[in-house]
Amino acid sequence: MSELSELYQEVILDHNRRPHNFHKLVDATQTSEGLNPLCGDQLTLYLKMNNDTIEDIGFEGAGCAISKASASIMTDTVKGKTAAEAEALFEQVHDMLTGTENLDEEKLGKLAVLSGVREFPSRIKCASLSWHTLRSALRADRQVVSTE
Repeated sequence: MSELSELYQEVILDHNRRPHNFHKLVDATQTSEGLNPLCGDQLTLYLKMNNDTIEDIGFEGAGCAISKASASIMTDTVKGKTAAEAEALFEQVHDMLTGTENLDEEKLGKLAVLSGVREFPSRIKCASLSWHTLRSALRADRQVVSTE
């Protein structure tokens, strides 16, 4: 295993053990629920929007290490971003997880730790669940997000 792969793996494990923003926001202005029936991942995402900016974000739920780590990293990354910036990040992460082109790791920053997931197609849905749930919350979609 390369040094970079080991580092990525450690970051994923650390975010799983100690997820950031893992709490309910009682003053959330938007929420969304997500479910990955294949793996059993489920989460509720809470957003507190101030005009068009994500002022605060939290999540609750249960799932595999990749799902929880992805949600933790995502919440760190989008806090303070506008809805449009968060949507753009969704697109970049989606392309990273499903694409085959070379990644611009500098542009992705710490989100690049999720890039290794694309080597395991059955785990892509685990990593993308929180991102699809974020998109649903931003759009105030009332449907439960499912990766199926």
